Amino acid sequence: MRIASPILYTFRRCPYAMRARMALYQSGVECEHREVKLADKPASMLRASPKGTVPVLVLHNGEVIEESLDIMHWALERSDREKWLRPQTGRSDAMAGLIADNDGSFKADLDRYKYPNRYVDVDPLQHRDRGLGFLVRLDSRIREAGHLFGDRTSLADIAIFPFVRQFAHTDIDWFNGLPLPALQTWLAQYLNSELFRAIMAKRPVWVDADGTGESSRPV
Repeated sequence: MRIASPILYTFRRCPYAMRARMALYQSGVECEHREVKLADKPASMLRASPKGTVPVLVLHNGEVIEESLDIMHWALERSDREKWLRPQTGRSDAMAGLIADNDGSFKADLDRYKYPNRYVDVDPLQHRDRGLGFLVRLDSRIREAGHLFGDRTSLADIAIFPFVRQFAHTDIDWFNGLPLPALQTWLAQYLNSELFRAIMAKRPVWVDADGTGESSRPV
């Protein structure tokens, strides 16, 4: 079944959804945004993607893209005006490797630091310290030219930024006291960017025609 424009199922505060929205916005791809409540997911989203996580992009032809990085690549392969897919310094495989480290070990430490009650026998401060090791790596790279792969934004900056944001805001006073000025400046730059403000605009919660989903209201 064809649809008028791609449909993006998203959740405003999810870091995976944030990076997908940033790539879609930057590419200029028009899509219908459907903000979901994760505790009450609409049936239309679950039919498209039974795994039930966001973001989910449903294309014109009914094809479904279920992973945030795949959505980013899909959007930027159509229009990459600022060359996010082509790092100014380093290789694309190095960029992919850094993103993989973010999505793997750093995300695991972030979850256990921010949500220790979800796990058994977890010391959140131990995971904070382990996550700090990744932040030090990022700070070292950013000190070279202002971004992770040169002096302009790359896919890696956008893919990693939402997770650093989440880590930092778990204890912002602790984060601001770290001797990582390059990383702190980098984070503030993206937090205050027009791009981030645009993709964080509040939208009503999507309600399917059959009534599944939360009542329409800002979130």
